[in-house]
Amino acid sequence: MDTSNKIVNQLSHVGSYMMDHQLVWGNAGNISAKVSDDAFLITASGTSIGELSEDDFVNCFTDGRNNLTDKKPSKEVPMHAAVYEERPEIQAVLHASPFFSTLVACSDLEIPSDLFVESMYYLEKVDRVGYHHPGSNRLGQAVREKAAEANILLLENHGVLVYDTSIKEARMALETLEYTCRMMLTAMGASVNMKHLSGEAVTDFLDNSGYKPRRRWGKP
Repeated sequence: MDTSNKIVNQLSHVGSYMMDHQLVWGNAGNISAKVSDDAFLITASGTSIGELSEDDFVNCFTDGRNNLTDKKPSKEVPMHAAVYEERPEIQAVLHASPFFSTLVACSDLEIPSDLFVESMYYLEKVDRVGYHHPGSNRLGQAVREKAAEANILLLENHGVLVYDTSIKEARMALETLEYTCRMMLTAMGASVNMKHLSGEAVTDFLDNSGYKPRRRWGKP
């Protein structure tokens, strides 16, 4: 099995996983993964993320060259291309609108990263992108301006954009984001006082726990 087919299988699997775990709904959202330094596979326009086949992906180039196929790629190509260009180490981008995360994206709430192990790691850097119409070049440019400083972007009044060094890690980040937002909003509704870890504890965990190597942020 060549690299492209392996990536199609992995993306199809994560698409089904996202649907089964209520991380995406209907044909909302789009997912992609890198196939070379300057190209990536992305879901085609109008596809259902939970029911993807080999024919539901389009090869696109980060510099905007024609993808040489009659199939139309997701209109969110500008966002995905911006991330891959700004962050060469990124291998997968997931765009979705899970309920709790999208609720937060439609509010002015801040997401805590100091609650538990996965939140400390995956939510270390979360940023917001102001509203721009889906699929627009303005949205792509707004994502480009934030991509180097975060691995999770809340797209205001739209959804979320998550990207990481593998499809598996991107999925884990998306799950952690939705779980944390659900926890936060449930606690708020039940008047539960959440206990947050200290900044010193979080820094020590990221630097010294050995959970995962600490990320390097920003351009070199």
